[in-house]
Amino acid sequence: MYKNELDKHIQNGSLSNSFILFGESAFLIDRYIGILTDIKDASVAKFYHDEYDFASAKAHLSQASLFGDRNVLIIKSEKKVPKKELDILIEQCEKNSSNIFVYAYYGDDQKAYAKPPAKTKTMCVRFFHPNQGEAVFTISQVAREKNVNIDNYTINHLLTIQNWDIALACNEIEKLKVYDRAITTKDIDSLVFGLSQTSIENFIKKILNKKDFKEDLNTILEHGEDEIRVLTAIISYLTQLYMFHIYIRVNGAPNAIEILGYPAPKFVVDEKAAMSIKIKPLTYYKLHELLLDSELKMKSSHVNKSAILLSTLIRLQQLL
Repeated sequence: MYKNELDKHIQNGSLSNSFILFGESAFLIDRYIGILTDIKDASVAKFYHDEYDFASAKAHLSQASLFGDRNVLIIKSEKKVPKKELDILIEQCEKNSSNIFVYAYYGDDQKAYAKPPAKTKTMCVRFFHPNQGEAVFTISQVAREKNVNIDNYTINHLLTIQNWDIALACNEIEKLKVYDRAITTKDIDSLVFGLSQTSIENFIKKILNKKDFKEDLNTILEHGEDEIRVLTAIISYLTQLYMFHIYIRVNGAPNAIEILGYPAPKFVVDEKAAMSIKIKPLTYYKLHELLLDSELKMKSSHVNKSAILLSTLIRLQQLL
């Protein structure tokens, strides 16, 4: 199953008591471990990576919990737990409905746990990297949990600064608790380290409007930002503009909720809509091809990433 199906089971109270979590998003795996094992006064045993010991894990699920509390077993590993051992742990867990067993697999074999073990109620859940709307929604959930007053537009700004790294963005929410009021984009820029030193969005706008961007670029790099992160931020912004472009061509007018997955201020929607239409579909293709090729070059060893980035951005402006 996928995340949305698991969410329905959580809402309906129809969860199993054994889970195998896997997929591309380590952040979501970790988040749902917390959700599924958030049980007051539970007796919790955690085994991280090389700490795993079958005998100890089995003993934890087998023992009678002290004071009638529930036994929770969490195994987090990039290596597969041997199938025979995993089957025994699941069987031991299902003997007592009060037990909870979560096996979080962080390896690359996504097919290994697509189906639950036979004759068990185990829920196997695959987590993909969240899309833009899902990322904003998840951050908003975390903000509510931490009593941080922040709207979706400002969350989008936070994610942009963190190059859409949802884990980094969630970590920054904790810093924002210092404000006992609604959080603004200026608060984000002043507190959050990242591309906020020079607004990444203003930097990208300068590039797309064929203005001189070199001073902004130097400031960003001098503050320790990685060239690849700068490049991927531009790719993300252009992808968003392309989504606006296609939606407007099909429907005649932009709709932020359908394009972005959340409402945005009218001036933001109007600005992005106007900018998106200026670029032709073929040019979008050429721009993405240029940026992705440059990203691949930067990931090669012994290259001057700053020089590649600068030449790429100059070439990008020539294509516009």
